[in-house]
Amino acid sequence: MLENAIFMIVIILAINIIYVSFFTIRMILTLKGQRYLAATISAIEVIIYVVGLGLVLENLDRIENLIAYAIGYALGVLAGMKIEEKLALGYIMVQVITKEINKDFTNTLRQNGYGVTSWMAYGMEGDRLVMEILTPRKHERSLYKTIKEIDPKAFIISFEPKTIYGGFWVKSLKNGKLTQ
Repeated sequence: MLENAIFMIVIILAINIIYVSFFTIRMILTLKGQRYLAATISAIEVIIYVVGLGLVLENLDRIENLIAYAIGYALGVLAGMKIEEKLALGYIMVQVITKEINKDFTNTLRQNGYGVTSWMAYGMEGDRLVMEILTPRKHERSLYKTIKEIDPKAFIISFEPKTIYGGFWVKSLKNGKLTQ
């Protein structure tokens, strides 16, 4: 009997971890405009959800099943976040403001394959170099590391662009190429 109860808890935990991970991935794909892949994942997701919920509802007298369902949901959120971090879908736009006003900064970034647009600006404490850098999210940490190596005090802001049109670098982005 105890083996059966433990097996049920493990199954409910696993089902919910998988369900919520799929849910997270589907939401990300939906936000990234991958509607057909998101729809396919949602079909699988709903099957997993119904099976897991059914196991809990069939045994409502077993509080440990309900607790396993809740813990599985929480672990699924964490797993989904980790998966999303590893997938790193999409692109980021990074704006860098630095006191390091030299061509080597932009040239170093360009040599590493990043698309850089730069201009001079004037801040509260004088002249600044401002750069906008577009890169696939999977190269985000590498970009920050490179920036910090050149100027540890650089001011960095990043955001995800919703739409990207034009520019010489867009073709490279669509092919997933970035020399690193």
